[in-house]
Amino acid sequence: MTSRPILACFGLLCAVRAVSGADEPTHLQRAAAATTTAHGNRACAAAKPFYWEIGDQHAALASGTEGGSPPGAASAMPISTASEWVFAAYIVQSRGGKLSQADIEALTMRSGYANLQYDRCAKIAPALRRTETVNNCFHAPHLVGGSNSDFARAQVDRFFYNGGHFQQLAAADSRLNALTASALSAVIGTQLGTDAAFSYDSPHVDAGIRTTPAAYASFLRKILAGQLLMHDALGSDAVCTNPSRCPSAIHSPLPQTESWHYSIGHWVEDDPRVGDGAFSDPGLSGFYPWIDASRTYYGVLSRSSSAPGAHVISMQCGRLIRRAWLSGKPL
Repeated sequence: MTSRPILACFGLLCAVRAVSGADEPTHLQRAAAATTTAHGNRACAAAKPFYWEIGDQHAALASGTEGGSPPGAASAMPISTASEWVFAAYIVQSRGGKLSQADIEALTMRSGYANLQYDRCAKIAPALRRTETVNNCFHAPHLVGGSNSDFARAQVDRFFYNGGHFQQLAAADSRLNALTASALSAVIGTQLGTDAAFSYDSPHVDAGIRTTPAAYASFLRKILAGQLLMHDALGSDAVCTNPSRCPSAIHSPLPQTESWHYSIGHWVEDDPRVGDGAFSDPGLSGFYPWIDASRTYYGVLSRSSSAPGAHVISMQCGRLIRRAWLSGKPL
């Protein structure tokens, strides 16, 4: 039976209601469940203030804000390591969907380059910030010895969460290695069709993007619609990441109580206890984008926090909002 969309509103929330003969929840029921969860669940109270949005390949279907002075859809913010998914999508797109073994090792954080320190890339002085390149970032020396480009052969083929893997891949690419942050924004934006929507605060490809929730949502819609080759790379070449349960993993930013896999620049939330198979990329500053396991819906939980564990707090709230949306039942 063909569905017909109806715009329905309650309170300050509007959502597209899909009317059909199916037993599955309507979009209005899903939106109500997601809103109730975002507002009242204890896990989401810890994440406030934040903006959330859920949609499909065509448009946003529901959204809301929580907490005092929350960001909105158009609020620009640093997204930290949620930049990984964008860079990985660029590599997949620029390679025509055909990744080399070196690409896969780097994009699944198993290349042996795991010594990058972000603060050695994020220059404070404007003059240095304007001229620093991708290659400069990769070879930046540490204050106490070593450098971002340090290589550990014993770590090859072992998962170690660190931006050095991505930075080395970019530094080895003749199209990227001499680019400054502003030039990097243009080159990656042109390839992905994001143009001015994403900008790099530094030439650190793993964590340097500043953007808005609306712009990131547009990127996710492109993936869902198959306009980006990342659609077919979702979940591919995934590796185990929990050092306490997997001998091939060395370091993960997730709690050891969670066992996810890491795919091409994004996570697969397939923990056997609490996972639902969603694809996501929690930024360490709390920006949490996701695509559900069926590749039907996307979501973003948007905030920027310097507090330790901000990515875990956002993920714990965001996945409950997703579960409420998919089931039509508040949590």
